Amino acid sequence: MSLEYPFYLAGQWTKSAQPLPVTNPYDDSPVATTWLATDADVERATQAAVEAATAMRNLAAYRRAELLAKASAVLTRRKEEIGRALAGEAGKPIRDALTEVDRAAMTFLVAGEEARRLGGDVIPLDLAAHGTGRLAIMRRFPLGAVAGISPFNFPLNLSAHKIAPAVAAGNTMVLKPATKTPLSALFLAAALDEAGLPKGALSVLPMSRELGDRLVTDDRFKLLTFTGSSSVGWRMKARAGKKKVILELGGNAGVIIDESANVPYAARRVVTGGFAYAGQSCISVQRVFVHDRIYDAFATQLVAGLQTLVIGNPLDPKTDLGPMIDAGEVDRIEAWVNDAVAAGARVLTGGKRISRSVYAPTVLDGVPETAKVCAEEVFAPVIGLYRFTDFNEAMAAVNRSRFGLQAGVFTNDLLHMLVAYEVLEAGGIIVNDVPTWRIDHMPYGGVKDSGMGREGPRYTIEEMTEPKLLVINKDMG
Repeated sequence: MSLEYPFYLAGQWTKSAQPLPVTNPYDDSPVATTWLATDADVERATQAAVEAATAMRNLAAYRRAELLAKASAVLTRRKEEIGRALAGEAGKPIRDALTEVDRAAMTFLVAGEEARRLGGDVIPLDLAAHGTGRLAIMRRFPLGAVAGISPFNFPLNLSAHKIAPAVAAGNTMVLKPATKTPLSALFLAAALDEAGLPKGALSVLPMSRELGDRLVTDDRFKLLTFTGSSSVGWRMKARAGKKKVILELGGNAGVIIDESANVPYAARRVVTGGFAYAGQSCISVQRVFVHDRIYDAFATQLVAGLQTLVIGNPLDPKTDLGPMIDAGEVDRIEAWVNDAVAAGARVLTGGKRISRSVYAPTVLDGVPETAKVCAEEVFAPVIGLYRFTDFNEAMAAVNRSRFGLQAGVFTNDLLHMLVAYEVLEAGGIIVNDVPTWRIDHMPYGGVKDSGMGREGPRYTIEEMTEPKLLVINKDMG
């Protein structure tokens, strides 16, 4: 019998007349059933979030910190249960799913610590004569009700990156999780409910895309935080009205393997960075620019590394690479690779469908820059290799993209490290590792079509609060 997970509406576990079956994308086996929220449910959640905003604003910093620490402990205690549900709904290898639970627990814990550090500034005003005798204080205040929309690929931790900073800042939230992977966010709600979060402060509602659009346009929400595709995110921003917007969008991450790089290490890391979770990450390695003198050695070692990957059932602890989120995504990437080959690309390994929902880890050589597997976000286990002879040319090639989330540079040349930091157009530059690397308290976000604003608890809290100035005239003589 399939497990049942009601959704979380303003502190109450609730069902509707619209069941939402959740299946494993590897074999379509049932994982659990939850329910889709109705129009009335969304309205109740929104109104509850507005009404609970005062209680959350008045909740002392130490209490917000305690709530998040307790919720973090719940996630750790339920790690195995949550990990299996996450692996089932997302088709994520169980080892990676368990790591994601650890990351979500850390995100909650760090957000709680940041709640204790949410301070302000004392601003000197006597920089000009008419400021003498006056004192200024700037503090940050919660916005009120905020809306969140999270994606399918990291449904636990990316939801945590929305919920935990909102609580730390003293806000309320209504979250729409991805309908393919709704269970993970419900575990977050359960953790906060057990920790004692005030009723109404959080709702987690699986819902249709049409209902989700209400979160975008409803002026009662003071901020929208969205993680997903670039095309959808920028359209949301255009409809969001006066609310603040945080967008963590797509990428087609570039990596430079410089002549001085450690080739075996770089090849191993690109295997991980390009093919973990079947490449379904916005910072998954996609375009790899390799110095001509080491190109053949790197390509050989990369392909050899892929031959060792275990492909199979995500619930098997030995599995390295599992399915894509659905068969339609395999159809898409199959067509993209075929188009690239027709345009002149060469398949070094892979390039074929293994099963209904599994695509072979694929390396392409000589991909035209106009091909979709280079110009767009692949979001699949596919990377392209490109030769270069001049480091400046490689940086220019990385920058010839409408995306700019993170980039990687493997080099032992200090000058190249520093120049890459200055020149590469991305929100983060990772030296001697893949752009897929992330630790959850760092500022994370992109430029160009990859988004606006930053995640990471401290930085999201800043986005989710409003600075307010107080000026005191001490000299009234």
